[in-house]
Amino acid sequence: MSRIDELIRMIQTLEDQLVVCMRCGMCQSVCPLYAQTGKETDVARGKLALLDGLMHRIIENPEGVKERLDNCLLCGSCAAACPSGVHVLDIFIQARAILSGYLGLNPIERLILRGMLAQPAIFDKLMEWGARLQPLFARPENAIIGTSCARFLSPLIENRHFVPLAQKPFHQTLPHLSTPAGRSGIRVAVFTGCLIDKFFPQIASATIEALQHHGVGIFLPDDQGCCGIPSLSSGDTQTFRRLLEHNLGRFSAEPFDMLVTSCATCTSTIRKLWPMMAASYPEALRQQVIDLAEKTMDISAFLVTHCRQDMPAASTDAASPVVTYHDPCHLKKSLGVFREPRQIIEVSGNRFQEMTEPDSCCGMGGSFNLKHYELSAKMGDRKAQLIQDSGASVVSTGCPACMMQISDALSRNNAKISVKHVIELYAEKLRSS
Repeated sequence: MSRIDELIRMIQTLEDQLVVCMRCGMCQSVCPLYAQTGKETDVARGKLALLDGLMHRIIENPEGVKERLDNCLLCGSCAAACPSGVHVLDIFIQARAILSGYLGLNPIERLILRGMLAQPAIFDKLMEWGARLQPLFARPENAIIGTSCARFLSPLIENRHFVPLAQKPFHQTLPHLSTPAGRSGIRVAVFTGCLIDKFFPQIASATIEALQHHGVGIFLPDDQGCCGIPSLSSGDTQTFRRLLEHNLGRFSAEPFDMLVTSCATCTSTIRKLWPMMAASYPEALRQQVIDLAEKTMDISAFLVTHCRQDMPAASTDAASPVVTYHDPCHLKKSLGVFREPRQIIEVSGNRFQEMTEPDSCCGMGGSFNLKHYELSAKMGDRKAQLIQDSGASVVSTGCPACMMQISDALSRNNAKISVKHVIELYAEKLRSS
């Protein structure tokens, strides 16, 4: 059997999902990438047609199909708007895995994903060295937002205003924690996530502080790995499964009622993608993944659901900061979580001001930002303008990746608006009460 026949056989495993698309074009009206490029192949309908064409041998160019398929933010806007209920993200992720398995990873992806990310201890060490060396290559840019710029021209960084690595990652401040349930009667496990651990340790500290305030017992296992979304987005199922099984082992060490994260992307990945990718696991292991996924909650959803009776009363005055909120795609479009973060902001003593189109994608899209920075920056600039138009002095969100993208866009536009996670605002309120 020829190699292309083998690829087509693999793509045909998606046939039942591909035929559901009615080609109505609703995805076109909500796709943030299509809004920038106007290309049919950039919208979900076009990508599904390419996969269908490959499956029926109308197209025999797997490299070209992969390139178009990779040109996607995986924001979920198309899936949320699809009247036929096509599981677009599931199809794209599975198709990326099939195509990457067939074509192989490029050397850079192989080095980053399998040489670094797949090995949490090595990844931690490399990031620690990066934090020590970054003053040689980066200079502070915007003190309010906390961004830096490259000291020298760099094809990798370009003109980004980036959030620097924390001098001390969270896992060095608090590597492990195990406390019994207090007055809440609940014990949660905390999944930190790479960006929070290495770039925003204050978010992890605020998460622990809020849980302890409400008498929630905490299990924080050491040696946590990445949730796996960067590897899955690149089609590297080998690294993804290695990370999934590594984390499963870490979190199976002690009993807990729920798994809580402060990262929208980690929450969505654990809840939706871990079970999907574990479908071929042995039954006992697959059930373990499903059980963990069903226990997983975003921190703001957890607090509103389980700690609401114990929360501060909402109160503001004219001197309270004006805060607006950006809906991360992985929270609102993937998990339907959008009321809870706003409720947390309101009880944090801030004046809330909704921006126009709060759920429009900021343009981060994980590796999309690295591969297509010019397009990503245009979407970020639009989001930055919407934030500035709201009149807020603080923009809050529930996703550290969105925080990086919004920080870049606001800083490049010389805005004086700070960027904070919702749980940071809540912890500030608790400290002042």
